[in-house]
Amino acid sequence: MKLRIGDKVTFLNEKGGGIVVRLKDKDTAIVQSADGFEIPYLIKFLVPVHNELVINSAAENLDIEPEKSIEERVYFIVEPDHELPALMNELNLYIFNSSSYNMHFSYSIKDGNLFQTLKHGEIGQYQKLAIKKINKRNLKEYAFHKIDLLFYKNTHYPAQLPVAEIIHITDQLFSKTNLIKHHEFKYPVLAFPIKENFMRANQIKYHLTEYDMERLSRIKEFSSQKKVSKPHSEYLATLEKEVDLHIENLLDSHKGMTNAQIIQHQLRYFQKELENAINGNFYKIVFIHGVGNGRLRQEILAILRNYPELIVQDGSFKKYGFGATEVIIPHTSRQV
Repeated sequence: MKLRIGDKVTFLNEKGGGIVVRLKDKDTAIVQSADGFEIPYLIKFLVPVHNELVINSAAENLDIEPEKSIEERVYFIVEPDHELPALMNELNLYIFNSSSYNMHFSYSIKDGNLFQTLKHGEIGQYQKLAIKKINKRNLKEYAFHKIDLLFYKNTHYPAQLPVAEIIHITDQLFSKTNLIKHHEFKYPVLAFPIKENFMRANQIKYHLTEYDMERLSRIKEFSSQKKVSKPHSEYLATLEKEVDLHIENLLDSHKGMTNAQIIQHQLRYFQKELENAINGNFYKIVFIHGVGNGRLRQEILAILRNYPELIVQDGSFKKYGFGATEVIIPHTSRQV
């Protein structure tokens, strides 16, 4: 059986138990009882209380060296598949929790100006979790990595501030001088500390100033106000949009533009507004394209065929005649 520092255990052959505070040797653990006494106990006679642990089948327990003092830290680890930079091909990414805290985490990568979450979940105390494998040739696409952490225990514990760190990884970091060896990994790794200086009891409360307390009281007062629910039709009206694609509404002047150039500009504007409506959780968007020779309408319908999830129909004849197309955007997760 593999015990970890921080495990809650009971004694097999007698009443009592406690918390594993260190390992004396490969057969003996030091258990701290509820009254604070430290008792050496044979590991084979200890029973872990698993409901105090985060059980994550994807995570691995860390090997803790007997009698070694452990500094509580959390790292973002990058492990190459070779120790020589010239022969590195794949990079394995880990969150390495060398602390007695359980963690909720989310892992995101930068995509343009925004971040996209790729993985989230829980990691137990003294565990490591593989979160991503990337090809080193694609490192530019995976240059920025964002880690968010929340800390907790299933017993009384000193509160910890959450973590939100962005780590920038470049090719230049993979030199022998930056890589370190660790017994948990086959090859030397890059190790980025993302949580150090775990707080002791009562430290966090000093971060609240009088100004903070005043703001908190305002939030409490605001949240206690009676909520007024809106009619369903009024709510949907806030999620509707009308876009006029007539060129004179899009450009100050279109003098000198050919018909083909005008249509291309209108279609680009149409595509942008459609994507904004989908991403903005809109319910309906109406595109006013006019009648004309029907070329713009046909191009719009051709683009909309690439969105089979959308409901496309003619706009209200009473309001637009034959000059508008209405798009309904179903969102199964919309909350009303």
